[in-house]
This record gives sequence, C-alpha cells and structure tokens, in this order.
Amino acid sequence: MTAPKSPTISPDVQPPPDQTPMQARPLPLAAFAAAALSPLALIAVAAAAGGLWLWAAFLYMAVLTVLLDQLIPLTAGQTDDTEFPAANTLLVAVGLGALIFLPLATWAIAGPSALSPGERILLFFATGFWLGQVGHPAAHELIHRSHRWQFRLGAAYYSAILFGQHASAHRLVHHRHVASRADPNTARAGESFYRFAPRAWIGSFRDGARAETALRAGRGLHPYALYLGLSAAVLILATLIAGLPGLLAWTGLALHAQSQILLSDYVQHYGLTRAHRPDGKLEAVGPAHSWNTAHWFTSAMMLNAPRHSDHHVHPSRPFPALHLPDDAPRLPWPLPLACALALSPRTWRRAIAPHLARWRNTRPTDTPRDTSA
Repeated sequence: MTAPKSPTISPDVQPPPDQTPMQARPLPLAAFAAAALSPLALIAVAAAAGGLWLWAAFLYMAVLTVLLDQLIPLTAGQTDDTEFPAANTLLVAVGLGALIFLPLATWAIAGPSALSPGERILLFFATGFWLGQVGHPAAHELIHRSHRWQFRLGAAYYSAILFGQHASAHRLVHHRHVASRADPNTARAGESFYRFAPRAWIGSFRDGARAETALRAGRGLHPYALYLGLSAAVLILATLIAGLPGLLAWTGLALHAQSQILLSDYVQHYGLTRAHRPDGKLEAVGPAHSWNTAHWFTSAMMLNAPRHSDHHVHPSRPFPALHLPDDAPRLPWPLPLACALALSPRTWRRAIAPHLARWRNTRPTDTPRDTSA
C-alpha cells in the first residue's frame, strides 16, 4: 500500500489528534464482499449451532467493526470513475441473502430451534444489526439502479422489513429536498432522535405516497399497494413459521432494522441546511449537505454508505467509486458509533455541537453561508 501526500482537510473536518489522514488505494470489490457477507455467514452458522458462534456473530456486528476502524481509521476516496460491473452482483447477493435469511432467523428466534432464550436474544440483535447496517445499504444502492428488476429487489427488501415507502420516499423526496424543511428525513439542529424518528417515518410515508401519486396521475398500480401487500405477505409467512412468536420476532427484526435506517438519516444530515440564494431559491445539493466518515472497515461493510455527500451529488455512481470529498463535513467517529451516540440526546448534542459550529463557520467561500438556526 502506497502512502502519497495527505490531502488538505478544512478545519471543521480535521480528525482527532490520535488519527492521521492517510491516502490508500481504493478498496477492491473483494474487500466489500468479505466485510458485507462474512457476518451473514457467521450469523447463519450461529443460528444453527448456537454457543460461541452466537457471541462471535454478535460481537462482530456490535464491537469488532469499530475496533478495526480504530486500527486504520481513515482512508482516502476513490480517484476515478471506473465502472464496477461486479458491484451489482454483490448488491444482489446481499439483497437475496437478506430475504432468504429473514424467515430462517425468525424460525431460529421464535420457532422450535435448539437455542436457549439467551441465545435467541443474541441472534435477534446480531441479525437486526446486519439487516440495518448491511442489508439496508445494499437495498439503498439497488433502488438507485436503472435496471427495473434490481430496483424491485431493493423495494422487496424494504417491504420485507415493513418499510416499503423508503423505496419511493428516498428517491423522490429525500434526494430532492435534502437539507431543507421539506425533507422529513433531515434532522434539525437540537432535535433529538426520538423526536426525529416518528416525524421522519410518518413524513416519508406520506410524502412518498404523494410523489408517487403525482407521477402516475391515476395510471397503473400504485407502488404503495405493492409495498403494503408484500409486507402483509411476509407477516403471514412469519405467522406460519412460528405462530404469534414468529410474527413478533419478524416485526421486531423489522423495527430494529428500521431504527438503524432512521439513525443513519438522522446522523448523516443532522443540522445541515441548504442556504437560500439572493433570489430566494435553495442552493443546489452539494457535498456540504451530508456528514461523512472515513473509517475503512465500516465503510467496506456498509458498501461506502458513509461516503454520503458524493452519493447525494452522484446518486447513480457505483458504491465502490464513491469519493470522500475534502470540502465536506466529516465526523470523527465511525457511522455505527455516531448512531449509538445519537441514542443519548444529551451526549449526542454535546459531541456534535463543536463539529457543527466549525462547519457552519468554515464552509467553502464559493457557497452561500449556512443559514440554519
């Protein structure tokens, strides 16, 4: 691995003193595949064998990822727009893996498996973490793909976790209105996650339905009918697998995954607002409107979802090619750790306040000053 001269990073995005920016070769696709699929294989073995395998699966998702990030904390962005035809294969593998494993996990957690109550709890959390931190980034990429069947696979995943509206609201509402009051999935400065989450869930459901209705003008089957129909079908399947406990287990896994999606939205846009230009219109969406993280292992596991600014500027760019802009706000923590901090509103506000204040005072001079309160 070569180590060219480090890029210049603006004051608001300087890493902590014990972390030094480093340039690195772009991660090969095999690294993304290993980081994203290894925990699924480990969780599957744990569901069958229990014991130490369950602890290994849980600790992989909850602890190991953050520890590995600290060993090599910062990586540079991709420097070209190389095509990655195999990237879609990985997305499909993760999406199908999630849809296949959900009923198996439901049976292991709530059905007549040989797992003890404690082992079932560990399996529940390990599976939920993977669904939210790996399954969601893959489905998110799939709903941005141009091939209809890939979009449908991503939408099927969201419907399976009872969050089908995300396939519409994310593309038609969030990407259009991000960092403005019109976007229900942009967290306002000072707003706690617990106030944000219901507002974002309800708002994205409502606004996504309106956007799809406007597109169709009464023609064809409304996508929400498909989302809700598939969600109803998976709940029936869960009941057939393990009765009422199966229904509760599947619903619990879905809510666990949803909470991580909402936490990601909360953290990645917290307090960032598109400024108003002299003509009263909002500035164009740019790198300044998303928080990013540069930690290598969680970036690989989450398919570069932490490189969020470049995704908003180039939604169709393959995930291995996403850049890490130097002129974008950057968090000093891995994204999963930032999401954990957000669960404690007082801790989160204390931790993020200096970074948000520095960013507002040091935005690049070629963009309007951030006018958020």
